[in-house]
Amino acid sequence: MAIELSTVEEFALIRLNRPQALNALSFKLVNDLSRALDEVAASDVRGLLVTGTGDKAFCAGADIGELAGRTLSQTKRGAELGQAVMAKITRLPMPSVAIVNGYAFGGGLELALACTFRLVTANAKLGLPEIRLGLVPGYGGTQRLPRLVGEARALEMILTARALDAQTALAWGLANRLVEGDPVAAGIAFAREFSVYSLPALGFAREAVQRAPDTPVHEGLRIEADLSTLAFQTQDAVEGMAAFMGKRKPVFKDR
Repeated sequence: MAIELSTVEEFALIRLNRPQALNALSFKLVNDLSRALDEVAASDVRGLLVTGTGDKAFCAGADIGELAGRTLSQTKRGAELGQAVMAKITRLPMPSVAIVNGYAFGGGLELALACTFRLVTANAKLGLPEIRLGLVPGYGGTQRLPRLVGEARALEMILTARALDAQTALAWGLANRLVEGDPVAAGIAFAREFSVYSLPALGFAREAVQRAPDTPVHEGLRIEADLSTLAFQTQDAVEGMAAFMGKRKPVFKDR
């Protein structure tokens, strides 16, 4: 299978499984990924981990052999498919963590960008090299990258095809943490830091933060007030405040 979906503790794990092709995003893999994300969205897991098979590549990008000779309409539909699948990740009811083990180029980096968090191993390399082929990122890279690293650095990466090592990715805000040892175990340990909290509250907070870059401050504050008010109406908010007053740990039920 090009995509392996499993459950590890309270988390879903999606593993890209084309190591012979450095886990490149064939159109079949993209469609398989879409179906796997639908399963995750309908499940009761508390987080999603995404990684690649092997230690060479998280995902080396598009399967270039599939791109040559495509018509204009086929190319447009391919980009729209990729964007739609990446959008499924951002709309999941639970946070997601990309565990970047090795190369994350082109569509591979765009996959990582769609996740809530990005962890990198010491050998990670992250870049959008499409310009070398006379192409432009098409799965969301031109939109999500500047929101993380700023316009100037995004332009540098895209227009020069510069790839960042793990330390630079951390310094630029593209990665959240550098992990050692078993990458999946490190991803699980990281995910446990948010999985103890209420999923509705996590969702409201994610939405407020993710809408901030496109929203004037006065409008963003209105959105924050609305989402904060919604959070107060949940049973988990009642439990959280009662637990605080009772000096005990809350027991959230995601309601």
